[in-house]
Amino acid sequence: MKQDTQGSAATGGAATGRDRFRVPAQPAAQDAARACEEVRDRWRGRPGDTGGGAVRGEHTHGEPAPSRPRPVVRRSSVRGQILTALRTALVTGDLRPGEVYSAPVLAERFGVSATPVREAMQQLALEGAVEVVPNRGFRVVERGARELAELAEVRALIEVPVMLRLARTVPPERWAELRPLAEATVRAASSGCRAAYAESDRAFHGAVLRLAGNEELVRIAEDLHRRAQWPLVGSVPGARGRAELVADAHEHTALLDALVAGDLDVVRALVGEHFTGAA
Repeated sequence: MKQDTQGSAATGGAATGRDRFRVPAQPAAQDAARACEEVRDRWRGRPGDTGGGAVRGEHTHGEPAPSRPRPVVRRSSVRGQILTALRTALVTGDLRPGEVYSAPVLAERFGVSATPVREAMQQLALEGAVEVVPNRGFRVVERGARELAELAEVRALIEVPVMLRLARTVPPERWAELRPLAEATVRAASSGCRAAYAESDRAFHGAVLRLAGNEELVRIAEDLHRRAQWPLVGSVPGARGRAELVADAHEHTALLDALVAGDLDVVRALVGEHFTGAA
C-alpha cells in the first residue's frame, strides 16, 4: 500500500525513483514458449526418445533415468537454472501433486549432480511447494480448490486496496511506463505456455505494487501469487487454455488504460473482476 513517504517516488520528483521502477526488457512470446517447452521436454521425452513420460512415483528414488539426450546446463548458475526449471514444471503440472520425486533421478534428467537439484528442492520446500520425504525424495504438495480460493481472497485483500489507492495518486505518465509489462503478459499468454504467462503476470503485478514503495508488500504478494499458480490435485496439465490466458492478460492492458485515463470506477470494477477469476 502506498505510504505518505512516497510522494516523490509516485510523482517522479526523485531521480532514483524513476530508476527504481524502470521496466525491464521483455522476451518475445516465441522465446517464452521455447523456454517453456525446453523444460517440458525433460519430463515428456524428446521426439524420438523411447524413455517416455515424467519421473514420478515412489519407484523413482535411486532408479536410473531412462536413456535420453541430456540437456545442457551452464555451470555458472546451476542451482538457479534448476530451480527455475522445477518451478516451470510445477506450474505446467509436470511435477504432479502427491507424487514423490528423487533428487538423483531428476539430476540425471538435467545432466547435473544431485546437489543442485536437492538444494533447489529444499528451496521449494521452504516455499511450501513440496515436502521432504526422508530416504525417498520430495513429495509435491496436494492442494484443493478451497486453498486456491483462500489464496485468491488473501491476494485481493492485499492488492486491491493498494491498487485503488495508487489509482488516485500515481500520475498517468508513470502508469504508461508499465505498458511494456502489460503487453508482455499478452504475448506470453498468446504463446500458450502457462509457465511463461505466470512469470509475466507476476512481473506486471509486482511492478504495480512497487509503486507503493513497500518491498515487504511486494515480497508477500509475490509469494502468494506464486503459490496460487501451482496446479490442483487431479488437474490436467495445460487444462487452462490459451484463450483463457489471453483473456486474463487483456485485463492487464484494460486496467492500465483505465489507470492512465484516471477512471476510478473502471479501475475498481476491473480489479475486482481480475481477482475474482485469479488462479
